[in-house]
Amino acid sequence: MNFVHIGDVHFDVAFSTISSRANFGEERRLEQRKGFKQVIDFVKEHNVEYLFISGDLYEADNIRKSTIDYINNLFKEIPNTKIYIAPGNHDPRTKNSYYEIYNWSDNVTIFDSTVLKIEEKDVDIYGFGFDNFEMRDFQLNDIFVSNKSKNNILVTHGDLYNNTNYNPISTDVIKAKGFDYSAIGHIHKRDDYYPGSLVSLGFDEPGEHGFIYGELNNKELKKEFIKVEQKEFVTENVDVSEMKSNEELIETLNNIDTNNNFYEIYLVGNRHFEINVNLKLVQNNIIKVKDKTKIEVVFEENDNTIRGIFIKLLNEKLQSGEINEEKYQRIMELGLNSLEK
Repeated sequence: MNFVHIGDVHFDVAFSTISSRANFGEERRLEQRKGFKQVIDFVKEHNVEYLFISGDLYEADNIRKSTIDYINNLFKEIPNTKIYIAPGNHDPRTKNSYYEIYNWSDNVTIFDSTVLKIEEKDVDIYGFGFDNFEMRDFQLNDIFVSNKSKNNILVTHGDLYNNTNYNPISTDVIKAKGFDYSAIGHIHKRDDYYPGSLVSLGFDEPGEHGFIYGELNNKELKKEFIKVEQKEFVTENVDVSEMKSNEELIETLNNIDTNNNFYEIYLVGNRHFEINVNLKLVQNNIIKVKDKTKIEVVFEENDNTIRGIFIKLLNEKLQSGEINEEKYQRIMELGLNSLEK
């Protein structure tokens, strides 16, 4: 048997915390649709028998019916593929959720918080999901693989690495249960259990994103990661130490080859001017610029000018621990700017 495993699509997430640029959220939501369509096209092309969606398919607070219609219409395009969804903490199966009130395609099965075992000819599938925004019921403890000679798969959403309120699961328990594959969602970074988020949701999710394609025959598992074509989130440092003005800085930012990806720029080094970057003047693919520079302070020990005395006193406060580095930098810049006026 073969399968595709995806998780953490987060359809209709706002993206407002990533960038204030106009149309950024709309562009990323279109990327989500494009990525999900690539999954369905792959399923068609490879005659995939099972599609496992391990939670957080959508954002319950923001999801639109038009998006649910879009998802379901794609499900209808693969009628011979059995689709199993384990709702997560962002899309729990509450009584008013789309998982309850919507008329899903006939090939879709949506788990609830009660463990359900589905016996297929070539595999037994065990699944459960969230029926609220938190879950600590430890249903995994109640699962007993009844036929270990068959292929056995677990489908759920949970936290393998932290003792949180989001279905904390032990990897030791999973291994002891005897599953041949565990399709789990929640963590957006890919590893042996998680496929990672289908499409990157921000700069804390760098690198390639996509889904897992697997083949499981007579308990022998073969799997591979399939990349979804999308813009990646990239973080890069720009040293301003040799720059003399905001204009020079903006020219440098506009000369960066963003390669059609999204960039977060950290400005580093010693600055010689007050940094004030207007994002409207910077290429659109740079969506964040963070100032991590330090003001360059030239100080001579015998400088008894007001400037010299100010620097000496502030240095003493930093060395004694009376102020931290961040506060030191802020006071130093304000003080020097005032003295130079």
